[in-house]
Amino acid sequence: MTQPPNYEIPTEMRDFAEKSVEQARKAFDSFIGAARKTADTLQGSAEMARNNAQDASSRGFSFAEQNVNAAFDLAQKLVRSRDIQEAMQHQAEFVRSQFAAMQTQAREFGGLAQNAMQQSAENAKQAMQQGAEQARSAMQQSAEQAKQAMQKGADAARSATDKATNAAKDAAS
Repeated sequence: MTQPPNYEIPTEMRDFAEKSVEQARKAFDSFIGAARKTADTLQGSAEMARNNAQDASSRGFSFAEQNVNAAFDLAQKLVRSRDIQEAMQHQAEFVRSQFAAMQTQAREFGGLAQNAMQQSAENAKQAMQQGAEQARSAMQQSAEQAKQAMQKGADAARSATDKATNAAKDAAS
């Protein structure tokens, strides 16, 4: 009874498979690295947003304190007024000064909000551009490595086929 031929996996094929696994691992590591950098950038953006919200909150409390103190000052002036005309004058001064204070406060809040939005938009833009560029680079690198690996694999397959063909011819002779 004839024993089936023992076909051993050629060294070139094993080397090709091993290199393919290594290249796949490197491509994955590049992709994960890009994803981590993007996540870190986004986390920095979240931290900046938290700081901006904290600044706005702090300014809000400061404005509230100023406005309440102004109201108490008015109340004290009203209590000390000698007549209705003086009380009305204090009231008119209060309205004018509070209107000006509220305009200033609104402008400051608007500036804080605008700066926060600009910073957030810029960070998001940079994070997305950086992440896209890193992912694109990793994909291009992987594609080039895959192309090279496929060429080496094809060469190894040809070599193995030639060896098998020659071995079959030798066995037939």
